[in-house]
Amino acid sequence: MILSIKNLSVNYGLIPAIRNLSMEVGQGETVALIGANGAGKTTILRAISGLIKLASGSVVFDGQDIARLKPHLIVRKGMSHVPERRGIFANLTVYENLLMGAYIRKLLPGDLDEVYSLFPILLERKKQIAGTLSGGEQQACVVAATYSMHPE
Repeated sequence: MILSIKNLSVNYGLIPAIRNLSMEVGQGETVALIGANGAGKTTILRAISGLIKLASGSVVFDGQDIARLKPHLIVRKGMSHVPERRGIFANLTVYENLLMGAYIRKLLPGDLDEVYSLFPILLERKKQIAGTLSGGEQQACVVAATYSMHPE
């Protein structure tokens, strides 16, 4: 298993948001979290990626317990989180945003070629200021920047 979550609980103050969630995700597996607004999908993802504190439980990623690690250390281990709301650097170009996505590791020759092959619109707009992209293009830029980190 690349990700194993056991008895994950998250509270907002005294209010339980997630109670005793357990799940496993295998290498290469795709998982969808489905639920109504306010059901806790984003809270689960934020807890797994270290953006909010767990009340209890364990999160094991690639054989290492990451439940109490800071988000930047979790990213270094190969996990990425693409936020719901666009997280671009609005005053930088698309190209600069993609470089920022790979700051955590050394960018290898051809890495951006791979990203551009997956997101050809970004190649067309690589010199454009990211804040001037459409909403969907901005989200594509965020996903592409995250992909450039080569997450597990």
